Amino acid sequence: MDRRTRWHLAQDAAVAALVAALGLAEVWVPFESVQGTGSPVVASAAILAAAVLLALRRTFPLVLVGIPLIWVACFVATSGDTLVLFFGGFLPIALTLYSGARHGSIRTSAIVCGSVVVATVLADFFVPELQGPSEVLFHWGVLLTILLVGIGMRVSERRAVDAALRAGAAEAEARQEALRAVAEERARIARELHDILGHSMSVMVVQAGAAAEVVDSDPVAARTAMEAIRTTGSDALAEVRRVVELLRDDDYESLSPQPGIARIPELVEQARATGLVVDLRMPESTADLSAGRQLAVYRVVQEALTNIRRHARASTASVAIDRADDRVDITVTDDGAMPDLERPAGHGLLGMRERVALYGGTLEAGPEPSGWRVHASLPTGASS
Repeated sequence: MDRRTRWHLAQDAAVAALVAALGLAEVWVPFESVQGTGSPVVASAAILAAAVLLALRRTFPLVLVGIPLIWVACFVATSGDTLVLFFGGFLPIALTLYSGARHGSIRTSAIVCGSVVVATVLADFFVPELQGPSEVLFHWGVLLTILLVGIGMRVSERRAVDAALRAGAAEAEARQEALRAVAEERARIARELHDILGHSMSVMVVQAGAAAEVVDSDPVAARTAMEAIRTTGSDALAEVRRVVELLRDDDYESLSPQPGIARIPELVEQARATGLVVDLRMPESTADLSAGRQLAVYRVVQEALTNIRRHARASTASVAIDRADDRVDITVTDDGAMPDLERPAGHGLLGMRERVALYGGTLEAGPEPSGWRVHASLPTGASS
Protein backbone atom coordinates (compact mmCIF):
# COMPACT_ATOMS: atom_id res chain seq x y z
CA MET A 1 0.00 0.00 0.00
CA ASP A 2 1.53 3.28 -1.08
CA ARG A 3 1.66 6.49 0.93
CA ARG A 4 -1.23 8.10 -0.95
CA THR A 5 -3.53 5.14 -0.26
CA ARG A 6 -2.62 5.19 3.44
CA TRP A 7 -3.34 8.91 3.57
CA HIS A 8 -6.75 8.38 1.94
CA LEU A 9 -7.56 5.62 4.42
CA ALA A 10 -6.65 7.88 7.33
CA GLN A 11 -8.78 10.73 6.00
CA ASP A 12 -11.74 8.51 5.26
CA ALA A 13 -11.50 6.82 8.65
CA ALA A 14 -11.62 10.24 10.31
CA VAL A 15 -14.70 11.22 8.29
CA ALA A 16 -16.36 7.88 9.08
CA ALA A 17 -15.62 8.28 12.79
CA LEU A 18 -17.17 11.77 12.77
CA VAL A 19 -20.30 10.52 10.98
CA ALA A 20 -20.60 7.60 13.41
CA ALA A 21 -20.23 9.92 16.42
CA LEU A 22 -22.91 12.28 15.09
CA GLY A 23 -25.23 9.36 14.29
CA LEU A 24 -24.86 7.72 17.69
CA ALA A 25 -25.36 11.05 19.45
CA GLU A 26 -28.49 11.61 17.36
CA VAL A 27 -29.87 8.25 18.48
CA TRP A 28 -28.96 8.31 22.15
CA VAL A 29 -29.14 11.99 23.13
CA PRO A 30 -31.50 12.13 21.09
CA PHE A 31 -31.62 15.02 18.59
CA GLU A 32 -34.82 16.60 17.34
CA SER A 33 -34.08 15.23 13.88
CA VAL A 34 -34.97 11.68 15.01
CA GLN A 35 -38.27 10.37 13.61
CA GLY A 36 -40.03 7.06 14.23
CA THR A 37 -40.10 4.64 17.18
CA GLY A 38 -37.65 1.98 16.11
CA SER A 39 -34.94 0.30 18.20
CA PRO A 40 -31.93 2.52 19.05
CA VAL A 41 -29.78 -0.62 19.25
CA VAL A 42 -30.60 -1.65 15.67
CA ALA A 43 -30.05 1.91 14.46
CA SER A 44 -26.71 2.09 16.29
CA ALA A 45 -25.55 -1.18 14.71
CA ALA A 46 -26.53 0.14 11.28
CA ILE A 47 -24.66 3.41 11.91
CA LEU A 48 -21.48 1.61 12.95
CA ALA A 49 -21.65 -0.78 9.97
CA ALA A 50 -22.14 2.14 7.58
CA ALA A 51 -19.19 3.96 9.18
CA VAL A 52 -16.92 0.97 8.55
CA LEU A 53 -17.86 1.01 4.87
CA LEU A 54 -17.44 4.79 4.65
CA ALA A 55 -13.87 4.36 5.88
CA LEU A 56 -13.18 2.44 2.64
CA ARG A 57 -15.01 4.80 0.28
CA ARG A 58 -11.96 5.75 -1.82
CA THR A 59 -9.85 2.63 -1.38
CA PHE A 60 -12.63 0.19 -2.31
CA PRO A 61 -15.52 2.31 -3.69
CA LEU A 62 -17.72 -0.69 -4.55
CA VAL A 63 -18.25 -1.52 -0.86
CA LEU A 64 -20.37 1.64 -0.60
CA VAL A 65 -23.23 -0.35 -2.14
CA GLY A 66 -23.55 -1.93 1.28
CA ILE A 67 -24.64 1.31 3.01
CA PRO A 68 -28.10 1.65 1.39
CA LEU A 69 -28.46 -2.13 1.69
CA ILE A 70 -27.85 -1.88 5.45
CA TRP A 71 -30.79 0.47 5.92
CA VAL A 72 -33.02 -1.57 3.60
CA ALA A 73 -32.14 -4.66 5.64
CA CYS A 74 -32.91 -2.84 8.91
CA PHE A 75 -36.29 -1.76 7.55
CA VAL A 76 -37.16 -5.29 6.44
CA ALA A 77 -35.87 -6.90 9.65
CA THR A 78 -37.95 -4.59 11.87
CA SER A 79 -41.04 -4.79 9.60
CA GLY A 80 -40.83 -1.08 8.93
CA ASP A 81 -40.42 -0.08 12.58
CA THR A 82 -37.05 1.70 12.26
CA LEU A 83 -35.71 5.08 13.19
CA VAL A 84 -35.47 7.74 10.48
CA LEU A 85 -32.28 9.68 11.10
CA PHE A 86 -30.57 12.65 9.49
CA PHE A 87 -26.97 12.34 10.81
CA GLY A 88 -27.10 8.57 11.19
CA GLY A 89 -29.08 7.78 8.03
CA PHE A 90 -29.36 10.55 5.46
CA LEU A 91 -25.79 11.84 5.91
CA PRO A 92 -24.14 8.44 5.21
CA ILE A 93 -26.43 8.01 2.19
CA ALA A 94 -25.44 11.45 0.89
CA LEU A 95 -21.73 10.69 1.38
CA THR A 96 -22.23 7.38 -0.43
CA LEU A 97 -23.80 9.15 -3.40
CA TYR A 98 -21.01 11.77 -3.54
CA SER A 99 -18.26 9.18 -3.20
CA GLY A 100 -19.85 7.00 -5.88
CA ALA A 101 -20.06 9.91 -8.30
CA ARG A 102 -16.57 11.19 -7.43
CA HIS A 103 -14.42 8.06 -7.12
CA GLY A 104 -13.99 4.66 -8.71
CA SER A 105 -14.52 3.47 -12.26
CA ILE A 106 -17.53 4.47 -14.34
CA ARG A 107 -19.10 1.06 -13.75
CA THR A 108 -18.51 1.21 -10.00
CA SER A 109 -19.91 4.75 -9.85
CA ALA A 110 -23.03 3.71 -11.72
CA ILE A 111 -23.62 0.75 -9.37
CA VAL A 112 -23.11 2.80 -6.18
CA CYS A 113 -25.22 5.76 -7.31
CA GLY A 114 -27.90 3.39 -8.64
CA SER A 115 -28.12 1.61 -5.29
CA VAL A 116 -28.64 4.95 -3.50
CA VAL A 117 -31.38 5.96 -5.94
CA VAL A 118 -33.17 2.61 -5.59
CA ALA A 119 -32.98 2.70 -1.79
CA THR A 120 -34.30 6.28 -1.71
CA VAL A 121 -37.21 5.42 -4.02
CA LEU A 122 -38.12 2.45 -1.82
CA ALA A 123 -37.93 4.67 1.27
CA ASP A 124 -40.31 7.18 -0.37
CA PHE A 125 -42.81 4.40 -0.96
CA PHE A 126 -42.64 2.57 2.37
CA VAL A 127 -41.46 5.02 5.05
CA PRO A 128 -44.32 7.35 6.08
CA GLU A 129 -41.99 9.97 7.59
CA LEU A 130 -40.40 10.55 4.14
CA GLN A 131 -43.59 10.86 2.10
CA GLY A 132 -44.47 14.49 2.79
CA PRO A 133 -44.07 16.86 -0.20
CA SER A 134 -41.57 19.07 1.59
CA GLU A 135 -39.59 16.04 2.74
CA VAL A 136 -39.50 14.54 -0.76
CA LEU A 137 -38.46 17.89 -2.27
CA PHE A 138 -35.75 18.32 0.34
CA HIS A 139 -34.02 14.97 0.18
CA TRP A 140 -34.25 14.63 -3.62
CA GLY A 141 -33.03 18.19 -4.11
CA VAL A 142 -30.08 17.63 -1.79
CA LEU A 143 -29.21 14.27 -3.34
CA LEU A 144 -29.38 15.66 -6.89
CA THR A 145 -27.11 18.55 -5.91
CA ILE A 146 -24.63 16.19 -4.28
CA LEU A 147 -24.67 13.95 -7.37
CA LEU A 148 -23.93 16.88 -9.68
CA VAL A 149 -21.15 18.15 -7.41
CA GLY A 150 -19.54 14.71 -7.34
CA ILE A 151 -19.74 14.37 -11.13
CA GLY A 152 -18.34 17.88 -11.58
CA MET A 153 -15.42 17.16 -9.26
CA ARG A 154 -14.75 13.90 -11.11
CA VAL A 155 -14.74 15.63 -14.51
CA SER A 156 -12.53 18.46 -13.25
CA GLU A 157 -10.03 16.01 -11.79
CA ARG A 158 -9.96 13.99 -15.01
CA ARG A 159 -9.37 17.12 -17.06
CA ALA A 160 -6.58 18.21 -14.72
CA VAL A 161 -4.94 14.78 -14.95
CA ASP A 162 -5.25 14.75 -18.73
CA ALA A 163 -3.80 18.26 -18.95
CA ALA A 164 -0.90 17.26 -16.71
CA LEU A 165 -0.25 14.18 -18.85
CA ARG A 166 -0.36 16.23 -22.04
CA ALA A 167 1.97 18.81 -20.52
CA GLY A 168 4.37 16.09 -19.40
CA ALA A 169 4.30 14.47 -22.82
CA ALA A 170 4.85 17.82 -24.53
CA GLU A 171 7.76 18.60 -22.20
CA ALA A 172 9.33 15.21 -22.85
CA GLU A 173 8.86 15.62 -26.59
CA ALA A 174 10.39 19.10 -26.48
CA ARG A 175 13.34 17.76 -24.49
CA GLN A 176 13.87 14.97 -27.00
CA GLU A 177 13.56 17.41 -29.88
CA ALA A 178 16.15 19.67 -28.27
CA LEU A 179 18.50 16.73 -27.81
CA ARG A 180 18.02 15.74 -31.44
CA ALA A 181 18.69 19.30 -32.51
CA VAL A 182 21.91 19.41 -30.47
CA ALA A 183 23.02 16.07 -31.91
CA GLU A 184 22.27 17.23 -35.45
CA GLU A 185 24.14 20.47 -34.92
CA ARG A 186 27.13 18.66 -33.46
CA ALA A 187 27.16 16.33 -36.45
CA ARG A 188 27.03 19.34 -38.75
CA ILE A 189 29.89 21.00 -36.88
CA ALA A 190 31.92 17.81 -37.09
CA ARG A 191 31.38 17.58 -40.83
CA GLU A 192 32.38 21.19 -41.33
CA LEU A 193 35.51 20.83 -39.20
CA HIS A 194 36.27 17.67 -41.15
CA ASP A 195 36.24 19.82 -44.28
CA ILE A 196 38.54 22.37 -42.64
CA LEU A 197 40.99 19.65 -41.70
CA GLY A 198 40.94 18.22 -45.21
CA HIS A 199 41.59 21.65 -46.68
CA SER A 200 44.40 22.29 -44.16
CA MET A 201 46.06 19.01 -45.04
CA SER A 202 45.86 19.88 -48.72
CA VAL A 203 47.53 23.24 -48.04
CA MET A 204 50.28 21.54 -46.02
CA VAL A 205 50.96 19.04 -48.80
CA VAL A 206 51.22 21.82 -51.39
CA GLN A 207 53.50 23.89 -49.15
CA ALA A 208 55.70 20.87 -48.40
CA GLY A 209 56.03 20.16 -52.11
CA ALA A 210 56.96 23.77 -52.79
CA ALA A 211 59.54 23.76 -50.00
CA ALA A 212 61.08 20.56 -51.35
CA GLU A 213 61.42 22.13 -54.79
CA VAL A 214 63.24 25.27 -53.60
CA VAL A 215 65.07 24.05 -50.50
CA ASP A 216 68.47 24.23 -52.27
CA SER A 217 67.94 27.16 -54.62
CA ASP A 218 65.87 29.47 -52.40
CA PRO A 219 66.23 28.74 -48.66
CA VAL A 220 64.17 31.82 -47.75
CA ALA A 221 61.18 30.62 -49.76
CA ALA A 222 61.60 27.15 -48.31
CA ARG A 223 61.65 28.59 -44.79
CA THR A 224 58.48 30.57 -45.53
CA ALA A 225 56.76 27.43 -46.79
CA MET A 226 57.82 25.49 -43.71
CA GLU A 227 56.49 28.26 -41.47
CA ALA A 228 53.16 28.08 -43.30
CA ILE A 229 53.11 24.32 -42.76
CA ARG A 230 53.78 24.81 -39.04
CA THR A 231 51.00 27.38 -38.65
CA THR A 232 48.50 25.37 -40.65
CA GLY A 233 49.41 22.19 -38.76
CA SER A 234 48.97 23.87 -35.38
CA ASP A 235 45.53 25.12 -36.34
CA ALA A 236 44.61 21.69 -37.70
CA LEU A 237 45.68 19.94 -34.50
CA ALA A 238 43.56 22.32 -32.46
CA GLU A 239 40.57 21.45 -34.64
CA VAL A 240 41.30 17.72 -34.30
CA ARG A 241 40.94 17.97 -30.53
CA ARG A 242 37.47 19.36 -31.06
CA VAL A 243 36.40 16.98 -33.80
CA VAL A 244 37.07 13.88 -31.69
CA GLU A 245 34.60 15.17 -29.10
CA LEU A 246 31.74 15.37 -31.55
CA LEU A 247 29.58 12.96 -33.48
CA ARG A 248 30.04 12.90 -37.20
CA ASP A 249 28.59 11.28 -40.29
CA ASP A 250 31.24 9.05 -41.81
CA ASP A 251 29.49 9.13 -45.17
CA TYR A 252 30.13 12.84 -45.61
CA GLU A 253 33.23 13.19 -47.79
CA SER A 254 33.27 16.76 -49.10
CA LEU A 255 36.66 18.45 -48.67
CA SER A 256 35.68 21.88 -49.96
CA PRO A 257 36.69 24.88 -47.82
CA GLN A 258 34.01 26.14 -45.42
CA PRO A 259 32.90 29.80 -45.39
CA GLY A 260 34.61 32.31 -43.12
CA ILE A 261 34.28 35.90 -41.97
CA ALA A 262 35.18 37.18 -45.43
CA ARG A 263 31.88 35.84 -46.76
CA ILE A 264 29.68 37.54 -44.17
CA PRO A 265 28.98 40.46 -46.57
CA GLU A 266 27.30 37.88 -48.82
CA LEU A 267 24.92 37.00 -45.97
CA VAL A 268 24.18 40.67 -45.44
CA GLU A 269 23.42 41.18 -49.12
CA GLN A 270 21.06 38.20 -49.09
CA ALA A 271 19.21 39.73 -46.14
CA ARG A 272 19.04 43.11 -47.86
CA ALA A 273 17.56 41.46 -50.94
CA THR A 274 14.50 40.55 -48.82
CA GLY A 275 13.89 44.22 -47.96
CA LEU A 276 15.66 44.24 -44.60
CA VAL A 277 17.94 47.23 -44.02
CA VAL A 278 21.16 45.79 -42.58
CA ASP A 279 24.13 47.75 -41.27
CA LEU A 280 27.44 45.84 -41.25
CA ARG A 281 30.58 46.62 -39.29
CA MET A 282 33.53 44.24 -39.32
CA PRO A 283 37.33 44.48 -39.00
CA GLU A 284 39.46 44.91 -42.08
CA SER A 285 41.40 41.70 -41.50
CA THR A 286 40.66 38.49 -39.65
CA ALA A 287 43.09 36.26 -41.53
CA ASP A 288 44.90 35.33 -38.33
CA LEU A 289 41.78 33.63 -36.94
CA SER A 290 41.64 29.87 -37.40
CA ALA A 291 39.27 28.51 -40.04
CA GLY A 292 37.12 26.87 -37.34
CA ARG A 293 36.63 30.13 -35.49
CA GLN A 294 35.88 32.00 -38.70
CA LEU A 295 33.29 29.37 -39.55
CA ALA A 296 31.74 29.74 -36.08
CA VAL A 297 31.46 33.51 -36.55
CA TYR A 298 29.94 33.01 -39.99
CA ARG A 299 27.35 30.51 -38.69
CA VAL A 300 26.32 32.78 -35.80
CA VAL A 301 25.69 35.68 -38.18
CA GLN A 302 23.94 33.38 -40.65
CA GLU A 303 21.58 31.92 -38.05
CA ALA A 304 20.85 35.30 -36.48
CA LEU A 305 19.93 36.88 -39.83
CA THR A 306 17.83 33.84 -40.73
CA ASN A 307 15.88 34.12 -37.46
CA ILE A 308 15.26 37.82 -38.12
CA ARG A 309 13.83 37.11 -41.56
CA ARG A 310 11.70 34.18 -40.39
CA HIS A 311 10.44 35.22 -36.97
CA ALA A 312 10.82 38.96 -36.37
CA ARG A 313 8.70 41.78 -37.71
CA ALA A 314 11.83 43.85 -38.21
CA SER A 315 12.71 46.52 -40.78
CA THR A 316 16.31 47.15 -39.79
CA ALA A 317 19.13 45.08 -38.37
CA SER A 318 22.76 45.55 -37.43
CA VAL A 319 25.69 43.14 -37.63
CA ALA A 320 28.85 44.11 -35.75
CA ILE A 321 32.03 42.04 -35.52
CA ASP A 322 34.61 43.47 -33.12
CA ARG A 323 38.09 42.04 -32.84
CA ALA A 324 40.25 42.31 -29.71
CA ASP A 325 43.59 40.71 -28.95
CA ASP A 326 42.09 37.78 -27.08
CA ARG A 327 38.57 37.48 -28.47
CA VAL A 328 36.16 38.27 -31.27
CA ASP A 329 32.66 39.57 -30.48
CA ILE A 330 29.64 39.18 -32.75
CA THR A 331 26.53 41.29 -32.12
CA VAL A 332 23.37 41.08 -34.23
CA THR A 333 20.41 43.29 -33.34
CA ASP A 334 17.07 44.10 -34.95
CA ASP A 335 14.14 46.39 -34.31
CA GLY A 336 11.51 43.65 -34.40
CA ALA A 337 8.44 44.62 -32.38
CA MET A 338 7.56 41.02 -31.56
CA PRO A 339 7.27 40.56 -27.77
CA ASP A 340 9.72 38.31 -25.97
CA LEU A 341 7.19 35.57 -25.29
CA GLU A 342 6.26 35.39 -28.99
CA ARG A 343 9.82 35.19 -30.36
CA PRO A 344 10.41 31.44 -30.85
CA ALA A 345 13.69 30.07 -29.58
CA GLY A 346 13.75 27.28 -32.13
CA HIS A 347 16.79 25.10 -32.68
CA GLY A 348 18.92 27.87 -34.16
CA LEU A 349 19.92 29.18 -30.75
CA LEU A 350 20.81 25.66 -29.63
CA GLY A 351 23.05 25.27 -32.66
CA MET A 352 24.72 28.63 -32.11
CA ARG A 353 25.38 27.86 -28.46
CA GLU A 354 26.87 24.48 -29.33
CA ARG A 355 29.13 26.02 -31.95
CA VAL A 356 30.29 28.90 -29.72
CA ALA A 357 30.79 26.63 -26.71
CA LEU A 358 33.01 24.41 -28.84
CA TYR A 359 35.62 27.19 -28.73
CA GLY A 360 35.05 28.10 -25.08
CA GLY A 361 32.88 31.09 -25.97
CA THR A 362 29.54 32.37 -24.72
CA LEU A 363 26.29 33.34 -26.42
CA GLU A 364 23.43 35.50 -25.16
CA ALA A 365 20.12 36.10 -26.91
CA GLY A 366 17.12 38.03 -25.69
CA PRO A 367 14.92 41.10 -25.96
CA GLU A 368 16.06 44.66 -25.44
CA PRO A 369 14.04 47.90 -25.49
CA SER A 370 14.64 48.44 -29.21
CA GLY A 371 14.08 44.85 -30.36
CA TRP A 372 16.14 41.67 -30.15
CA ARG A 373 19.87 41.11 -29.59
CA VAL A 374 22.20 38.17 -30.17
CA HIS A 375 25.72 38.48 -28.80
CA ALA A 376 28.51 35.90 -29.03
CA SER A 377 32.08 36.12 -27.77
CA LEU A 378 34.79 33.67 -28.86
CA PRO A 379 38.34 33.46 -27.51
CA THR A 380 40.96 33.70 -30.23
CA GLY A 381 43.73 31.67 -28.54
CA ALA A 382 44.74 28.51 -30.35
CA SER A 383 44.54 26.50 -27.12
CA SER A 384 41.04 27.48 -26.15
